[in-house]
Amino acid sequence: MGLTDGAPSLPGADLAFDPDWLPAAVADTLFAALQVGLPWTTHRLRIFGRQIDAPRLSCWIGDPGAAYRYSGVRFDPHPWPAALRAVRDRVSAAAGTAFDSVLANLYRDGRDAMGWHSDDEPELGPRPVIASLSLGATRRFLLKARDTPPGQPPARLALDLAHGSLLVMRGDTQARYRHALPRTARPVGPRINLTFRRILR
Repeated sequence: MGLTDGAPSLPGADLAFDPDWLPAAVADTLFAALQVGLPWTTHRLRIFGRQIDAPRLSCWIGDPGAAYRYSGVRFDPHPWPAALRAVRDRVSAAAGTAFDSVLANLYRDGRDAMGWHSDDEPELGPRPVIASLSLGATRRFLLKARDTPPGQPPARLALDLAHGSLLVMRGDTQARYRHALPRTARPVGPRINLTFRRILR
């Protein structure tokens, strides 16, 4: 299956999805290299005026100058590790965008999660292309409409992001939808998510 085959449907969103984009052996090798090779840290988030620890580990990676400001904090990029250079080129080709940075997130178990948000920081531009490559344990990914007409339920979509899957979000997706990775009580192993981006400079 390719990114243009069987894309999930959501009104006003531009989504492409391939659940088996990266061969299992390649995904296994990449997961193992990144889990032990990246300088994982706990990012601090500002929520309702308070600073809290993000419920996951993260690492911002990119070309020189690809700084990123999130939740009031500026992140200067770590250089690209060898394990990520080749896959960045493959993801860029699949998405049709030359990505210059990636936010790597490590979800250690089902208690690690991320609440509702959009990738709509000014550095990404008004209609960003976000390519999300998942490695490790399968987790449920949710999208929900930001604005809903009165009396109507919000448009929603749930996707199980498996080892080696690639989700690309384009167009007005970030402007019209929020997304989340909820906690789960079931036993689940670690997961690495790589969200490739392009910083406007």
